[in-house]
Amino acid sequence: MKYLIITWILFIMISCNGDIKTDSEASDNNKIDLQAELISIERTRTGFQQAIKEKRYADLRNFGTEDIITLTPICGTWEEYKSLRASQEGLFSYDSLIMSPKETIIVSDSIAYDFGTSSVYYTNAEGESMEIMDTYLAIIKKDKKDGVWKLHREVATTNLLD
Repeated sequence: MKYLIITWILFIMISCNGDIKTDSEASDNNKIDLQAELISIERTRTGFQQAIKEKRYADLRNFGTEDIITLTPICGTWEEYKSLRASQEGLFSYDSLIMSPKETIIVSDSIAYDFGTSSVYYTNAEGESMEIMDTYLAIIKKDKKDGVWKLHREVATTNLLD
């Protein structure tokens, strides 16, 4: 039994081999470059807006996670747009989207949220350009495969920020 305890102690000492890191040393290795991540999020946002403007609707899936969920308002100025879209099956009818973030917070190395306003432009049944304004809150996740920030969850409301 005596030899077992000595062997166990020696094993523990050898396996540690002085590689113990303090909390401050460990956190130094996990620092997030906030500026670089904010630029990366902006690149995703710009790419998404550009894909809509260029009517590259098939590319939109590249800007969201596989299990994306988005909720748009079901009242107010969105009613006419949703009615038009429902009558034109398969047509994604945004002409353009302009997002104006007010706050983007990096929560961790793989989660952020984006809060702001957006304007959606579409052409109504009479051929007139229409604008829908809303306030949005989006959760953004960093894709582990390619390191790109992608929309994961979004909720929009017709209540506008002042």
